[in-house]
Amino acid sequence: MSSSATSPLPTVDVLVAGAGPAGIGCALALQSVDSLTYGVIERGVVGQSYRDWPRWTRFLTPSFTGNAFGAIDINAIHPETSPALLLQTDYPSGEAYSHYLSKLVELFELPVVENTMIESVARGARDEFVVTTSRGPVTARNLIWAGGEFSAPHIPEVSGAHLAVHSSQPRAWEPSDGSRVVVIGGYESGIDIACSLVARGHHATVLDPESPWEKTGSDPSLTLSPRTRQRLRVAQARGALDLVGAAAAAISQPNGSYTVTDTTGTHHTSTAQPVLATGYRPHLGPVQHMFATRDDGWPLLNADDESTLQPGIFLSGPAVRHKNLHLCFIYKFRQRFAHVAKVIGERLDRDTSALRSWKLAGMLVEDVSCCDKECVC
Repeated sequence: MSSSATSPLPTVDVLVAGAGPAGIGCALALQSVDSLTYGVIERGVVGQSYRDWPRWTRFLTPSFTGNAFGAIDINAIHPETSPALLLQTDYPSGEAYSHYLSKLVELFELPVVENTMIESVARGARDEFVVTTSRGPVTARNLIWAGGEFSAPHIPEVSGAHLAVHSSQPRAWEPSDGSRVVVIGGYESGIDIACSLVARGHHATVLDPESPWEKTGSDPSLTLSPRTRQRLRVAQARGALDLVGAAAAAISQPNGSYTVTDTTGTHHTSTAQPVLATGYRPHLGPVQHMFATRDDGWPLLNADDESTLQPGIFLSGPAVRHKNLHLCFIYKFRQRFAHVAKVIGERLDRDTSALRSWKLAGMLVEDVSCCDKECVC
């Protein structure tokens, strides 16, 4: 996929940026489109972001092999595979899940180029995408950006935030013995790290003005998962967890320890670095300028997960949002792999009939508005 400066640039129908679950999932769907040329570029190795997870981190969603009965493993990105079967675990670690992704690349012989950075993306004279990489240029008729979010941690506008450590960093999970740790953010990542710290003998104080631990609802993107609530009850029973419904206003380090002041004026002591469990932003890198932005700061997409500014560039992964729907879990955003592949294939007048198997398996949703439903109980 690289070329010299004097030879014609190779052109593929689709270039996928990122070899995480979104990128590999899209590549698997593209493989089902007849005569489509495609390739995947990855900055590190397959599943790099998952390999970078702190060792204490586990999936929030459980894997279970129900594929034969129409209940596809919710962490699978291909209807004929199951991380539970391959990894023999229900809540895989990042390292384990990266092994699953690597196995898919091997089994399906996907064209992935590793250790290659995308440096810039521009529109060419024939309206193609000219992608400059650390290995040389490549052109593509369509581009799927699947760069994920892990490399773009969200740092809140809190005075002294530079004194804290984001929950994506391993050292956030490994303070010195018997520490008191203030965790800023009370959704999944905040409660996850707080429960982990309490289980290992630390004391945790969680700050969040929305008190997510009190919310209920059927969308796990907006409420705590059942497993997290289970762990929360265990941590609370230990008497070493405080939940505070207030926002962090400032972080200071007056005498070696840290002080986090909340919006009520209360001071909370943290003997270890306070933890920012404040989530992530989309990692758009060199294609940032090719996407418009919603009022909430997330990429604005059309009904096909495509940029509203540049036709032919699609977004895949946890940053995909449609109105109030957040496709931030694998079982959500995997529904769009085959849809994007179908849209691209039809535009190029290719046979997309093989994607019907994805639809029959419940892994192709064309209209995500049908997913905006609450459970009765």
